[in-house]
Amino acid sequence: MSEHYDDLETRSPGDREAALFARLRSVLEAALKTPAYGKHLRGVDPAAITDRNALARLPILRKADMPSLQKEAPPFGGFVGAPLGSFGRLFTSPGPIFEPEGTGADPWGTARGLFAAGFRAGDIVLNTFSYHLTPGGFLMDSAARALGCAVIPAGPGNTEQQMEVIAAYKPQCYSGTPDFLKILIEAADARGVDISCIKRAVVSGAAFPPSLQDWVRTRGIDAYQLYATADLGLIAYETASRDGMVLNENLIVEIVRPGTGDPVAEGEVGEIVVTNLDPHHPQIRLAVGDLTAVLPGASASGRKNTRIKGWMGRADQTAKIKGMFVRPEQVAEIARRHAEIAKLRLVVGRANEIDTMTLKAEIYAEPAGFVDAVSSTLQQVTKLKGAVEILPLGALPNDGKVIADERPVG
Repeated sequence: MSEHYDDLETRSPGDREAALFARLRSVLEAALKTPAYGKHLRGVDPAAITDRNALARLPILRKADMPSLQKEAPPFGGFVGAPLGSFGRLFTSPGPIFEPEGTGADPWGTARGLFAAGFRAGDIVLNTFSYHLTPGGFLMDSAARALGCAVIPAGPGNTEQQMEVIAAYKPQCYSGTPDFLKILIEAADARGVDISCIKRAVVSGAAFPPSLQDWVRTRGIDAYQLYATADLGLIAYETASRDGMVLNENLIVEIVRPGTGDPVAEGEVGEIVVTNLDPHHPQIRLAVGDLTAVLPGASASGRKNTRIKGWMGRADQTAKIKGMFVRPEQVAEIARRHAEIAKLRLVVGRANEIDTMTLKAEIYAEPAGFVDAVSSTLQQVTKLKGAVEILPLGALPNDGKVIADERPVG
C-alpha cells in the first residue's frame, strides 16, 4: 500500500516552488479578467510574479471583508468571472459569505488529507459535517468518494438515528468535528451500542486539545486533524508522523504579520494567506484570519511540502478603546513610519475605570526624541493617547499578537 497520495507529495521543494509559480501566471490572468480583481490588482503584470518576493508585493484580500464586498456586488463580490451555472454547487457560510464549488471529483482538494489519515477505497465513512447550505459536508463527502469510499451523509445531531446507522452499516471511518465524535462515543456508551467498528477519523472545525486526542485514542480511534476553510478547501493536514500539518499541494501559502501583507521569518507566528491556483475560481493572497507558524524541515512521513503548527488563534485582534476601534493595520502603520522599530505590540489595559494602552516596541536603535516621536505617531494614527515602552530585540512573545487586550472580563 502506498504511503503517499501521489508523487506531488515527495517532489523536492525547488521543483514544487517552480511548478506552483509556473501555474500562477494563468491564474492571475484569469483573475484580472474579473471586475473586482481587475481593480484590486490593477497594474499587475502576471508574467512578473515569478517568486514569493514578487507575490508579496501584491495587495492582500481579507476574508473578513468579503461579506460587505459580496453585498455590494452579489453573489461573489465581482471576484468570480465564470457563470454561476458552470459550478457544481453554490453555498453560503456564516457572514454571510457565498462560495462556489468546482465540478471535479475532489473540488476542495481534501482527498489528500483523508488518505494521510488512512482512509482507503472500500471504507465506509460516517460524515457528520453539515450538508445544509455550507460546504463542510460536501468537502469531505466528495473527497471520500474520490478515494473510493462509501459515504453515509449523516450530518450533525440526531444521535439516536446515528446509533442506528452505525449499527447497520458499521463504518470504519468518521469525519466531523472532534466535539461531535465525543458526543457519539458517549451516546453509544449510554445506550450500550457497539461502535468499535470506527477505527479512523478526520476532525476539523473545532479545537482538538491533547486531552481529547488522548481520550479518543483510548477508545481505539486513530484521529487526524485537517485544517480547511469553506472558501479554500483543504489547506493542511496531519500525517501519521504527528509532526505538524503538511500544506496541500495546490496552494501557495504565506505567513504574514497581522495587519500587513509582509511575510514573517520561519517560525514566527503570523496570519495565513493563501493563493489558490484554480483559474475557474482564482483566489489571490486571501488572508483567512487564522494564525500559525512554519515548522523547520520536512515531515518524517516523507512528504516534502512545508509544515505548519496548525491553528494557533485568530489574527483579527481589533479592540475598542475609549469608544474607538484600533486595528492591527494601524499598529503596522506606526511601524512603517519608524525604521528603528523591529516589532510592535499594543497592550490594552484598564486603570481607575479608564481604558489604557501601551505600545511596546522592540527596536534596532533609539535616536534622540524617539519615544516622543512614536507617541505622536500613535496618537495621529489611532486618535488616542498612549504610553510607549522600549524593549530589546526578542523581548515580545512569538504568538502573533499585535494587539493584546488585557482588560479584565466582566
